[in-house]
Amino acid sequence: MNQNLVSIVFDAARLTAIDAALASLEAELEDLVALPVDQRRDLFKMGDKSEVFCRSTLTVLSQNPKIVNEGLGLPEALADMAALDALRPRLARLRLLLDRGTDTETALGADIFATVLEGYGLLRVSGKSHGLEREFRALGRSRFPYKGRKNDSPEEGAEPA
Repeated sequence: MNQNLVSIVFDAARLTAIDAALASLEAELEDLVALPVDQRRDLFKMGDKSEVFCRSTLTVLSQNPKIVNEGLGLPEALADMAALDALRPRLARLRLLLDRGTDTETALGADIFATVLEGYGLLRVSGKSHGLEREFRALGRSRFPYKGRKNDSPEEGAEPA
C-alpha cells in the first residue's frame, strides 16, 4: 500500500526565492523582541477581556488629556496599540504558514516511513534469496536495537545498583 500524502520538490531556484523572502522578513521584522522566559512569565498578559478594558481605557484617557500626566506614557501606549493592531494579522498569516510547513514536514516523514517499513518487510521476505540478509539484519539492528532480556526481579541477596 503506497502512501503519498504530499509531493513537493524544492529546486535551487525555489529555495533561493524562499531564502530571499525569509531574509527580507527577518530584516523587516528586526525590531521584534525575544523575551527571556522569566520576564515573559512575569509580564501582564492582555487577553481578550483585558484587551477590551485596555482599548476603552486608552480611549477615555486620550479624550481627557487634562487628567493624564506626562509620566503615564499614554503616547507610547497608543503607539503600542497601533503596532499590535498592525502586527497581529501578519503574525496570524505566519502562524498559518508555519502550521502548514509543520504538517508538510510530518506528511513527508510519514510518506518516507511508510515506504521504508513496507520495503523493510520486502527485505525480510525476499532478502535472503537476493543475498541481502546481512543488510536486513544491520537495518533491523539500527532501527530495532536488541536490548536483551530484562530481569524483572533482582536475584536474592543481590544489592540494587
